Amino acid sequence: MRALTPERLQFGGHCLIVLERTLRAAEPEEGCALLLGTHSHTTLRVQWIWPCRNVWTPAEERRQRFSLDPREQLLAQRWCRNRALTVLGAAHSHPTSAAVPSATDRQRCVGPTLMVIRSGLEPPPAHLRAWWMPEVGGAPPHLADPKELAIEPQPAAPGAEHLGE
Repeated sequence: MRALTPERLQFGGHCLIVLERTLRAAEPEEGCALLLGTHSHTTLRVQWIWPCRNVWTPAEERRQRFSLDPREQLLAQRWCRNRALTVLGAAHSHPTSAAVPSATDRQRCVGPTLMVIRSGLEPPPAHLRAWWMPEVGGAPPHLADPKELAIEPQPAAPGAEHLGE
């Protein structure tokens, strides 16, 4: 079954704060995380951020490349199944470039999926951008044009306004 192209991207509760802190913590290397939530018709709703370690090898290239640990991906998928959630996609940072999918991002991406990128160069709110990466099919990955999605923050649940700080 082919996934519908989303029209809306919502981030629930404090997910944007957690994502921002997760990606910034990895600097000067690229940080990465999985985005967990629900996909309902044309709306994606991110409800959890699953921080991951950048395992790109060689380690010296992690300032411009990232790779998710496959074990983390399997653990996140199992965790989601037990909670009626799904892995919607991944987020990563570009510490020294714009928040747009690079040629490497496009080549390594297996769509359809959500890709969120944080730029270390751009001021808020342009520093965080979301992209729907389509299914490539038989076309070369660089020919599949990603669709930018507006990020819609959703309010946190009552009583969760301080993140335990």
